[in-house]
Amino acid sequence: MKNWLVASADRKAAEMLSAQCGLPPFIVYILMIRGFNTKESIMEFLSDDTGFENPFDAVDMDKAVERINSALDNYEKICVYGDYDADGVSSTALLCTYLETVGADVFYYIPSRENEGYGMNDDAVRKIHEKGANLIITVDNGIAAHKQVDLANELGVDVVITDHHKPVSEEIPNAVAVVDLHRTDCPSKFKELSGVGVVLKLIFAMEQGQMDKEEILDNYCDIAAIGTIGDIVPLRGENRTIVKHGLNLIRNSQRYGINALIEASSLSGKKITAGSLAFSVVPRINAGGRLGESFETVNLLMTDDMQEAEEIAKELSQDNNKRQSIEKEIIDEILKEQEKRPGIFAMPVIVVESDNWHQGVIGIAAARIKELFGKPVIVITFEGDTGKGSGRSVAGFSLCDAVFACSEYLTHCGGHPMAVGLGIKREQVENFREAINQYALSLDEMPMDTLNIDCKLNPAGINVNFIRQLQVLEPYGAGNPTPVFGLYSMRIVDVKSLSENKHLRITTEKNGTRVNIMKFFTAKEDFPFKRGDVADFAVKLDISEFSGGSVSIIAVDVRPENLDYSELIKSYRIYENFVASQKADDNTFSYLMPTREEFAKVYRYIREAGGVFGGKEILYCGLGKCITFGKLCLILDVMKELNLISIERSDKSERIYLNSIQGKVNLSDSLSIKRLSEVRSDGWT
Repeated sequence: MKNWLVASADRKAAEMLSAQCGLPPFIVYILMIRGFNTKESIMEFLSDDTGFENPFDAVDMDKAVERINSALDNYEKICVYGDYDADGVSSTALLCTYLETVGADVFYYIPSRENEGYGMNDDAVRKIHEKGANLIITVDNGIAAHKQVDLANELGVDVVITDHHKPVSEEIPNAVAVVDLHRTDCPSKFKELSGVGVVLKLIFAMEQGQMDKEEILDNYCDIAAIGTIGDIVPLRGENRTIVKHGLNLIRNSQRYGINALIEASSLSGKKITAGSLAFSVVPRINAGGRLGESFETVNLLMTDDMQEAEEIAKELSQDNNKRQSIEKEIIDEILKEQEKRPGIFAMPVIVVESDNWHQGVIGIAAARIKELFGKPVIVITFEGDTGKGSGRSVAGFSLCDAVFACSEYLTHCGGHPMAVGLGIKREQVENFREAINQYALSLDEMPMDTLNIDCKLNPAGINVNFIRQLQVLEPYGAGNPTPVFGLYSMRIVDVKSLSENKHLRITTEKNGTRVNIMKFFTAKEDFPFKRGDVADFAVKLDISEFSGGSVSIIAVDVRPENLDYSELIKSYRIYENFVASQKADDNTFSYLMPTREEFAKVYRYIREAGGVFGGKEILYCGLGKCITFGKLCLILDVMKELNLISIERSDKSERIYLNSIQGKVNLSDSLSIKRLSEVRSDGWT
């Protein structure tokens, strides 16, 4: 359940700015929505000549360069200590590739996600020392490795840290150099680089006076772009330059590993964009670290052997398919858990736990459950009595602040507003669940998951020229998302399944204009609308490569026409509060308690419709919105409790249908009705 939020900007100001910038007004309008309100900021954002800050503006960059050059001059063995995600793998491959070109004796170390976890650890430092390394250079990690740096110092191994995560305190590790743009004493203005972006800045510094920046970008920006896209950093400033330059290289890549990934991702011959890399290539790189080790993934990006590249890329695709299967199993189990424990899913923050979930996949599962329920989610998996958790949040609710506020129940925690990782003992789960939800309830208002709509569109105005003009905004990504447009009150003329029922083509019409809208990865039986229905569509626009350059409209979300989600959500939260607490006051009783006539109306509608496909929102609209949404949800709970109906839910759809029963059912026997009635001495009649 998502609330659509249509953005707004000053249209007159957009028209004035468009004349100054020489851009179409609607392009300037979208840029204003994204915070670019002056000619200078707009032209800087769109420029292909955005420069990089002096790399030596970063604190300790001079020390890092000096120590690395010393290692090169003295033929010391260097270890690059990376991470198992796309940013960490790219950072490792990039720095190792560079160091090899300048004659370094270098090897790399990637910790196991399952056995070691993120960042430096003592055993790894000892292994690296035993291999004869005199210098460790961390990439995409290290800012919190105080203990491990001290151990390395004791063993006679120097450490240079390059990281992009925020320090947890003013104190930094006792390394030879700590290059982190988030240090409070670092004057660098642009601080949003990914780990691989910091590595690229290190290479700029190493090559000062030797190789110009354009040559460095031409040599390394393809790898840097993949890591930047994978880490979901804002595609503005230096990040935008890295990705724009990198995409051009990737489209004509000379690296066997990147070409093998493109082929394995079925992107050969197609338009390569930041979005297609994020959707197809990055998950394959991440899959190696999620299900096994990332050593081979680094090799893939570095190899000069085409056959080896193809074999590794094939293995990563297999890992990615396996990851998708595991992810679906976890999501299905979580949805079944809702049947057993509906109360925890009605809480402001969903916390679910199991002994059986793969710890490398729980973060992705948390993101999907967050999408389904529109609220923050933390998924925990246990090995023995020790649990590891991963959480995803909605905009406006800082999950890291919430977790830190409950840290007394955790063994460790970290993250940022939208995602967290944590450790927890089994006996603390209930305490943690209660504490984090009390924290959420203490806020003035709990935000709901939203879908941002850039503006409403008249379908008659959609054409190839309009879409081509939008391309000036590319590359899209975090901080500069693909524009989403609202097509409202569209009458559905036809729904046709494509590619063996994997996708849908929905023909729609409004005021005499017909447009086809694609709904990918949706089977016909999972689409809740039929011919003749009127619906609102949130869409992205593209130019089809398979239809001679014609307009391609892709559905992001579909909902019943003119449904007031703000009112629906308000009603749903009253219902959720009752389900979570199993307590009610007079106001809750008055708002939620249905009459027998309302029960009968819902029952008759489901019977006459032969079941309801599409879930509670479709049923709510089918009833003419004559019953509040919260009350409707309670009615369905009671009917399900008394075995009058069954509700089947998957990550794609929800179905409600009547059960065959004999004899009469007494609604007063429902536990939900009894608990709601406890507030009234006269009970329910």
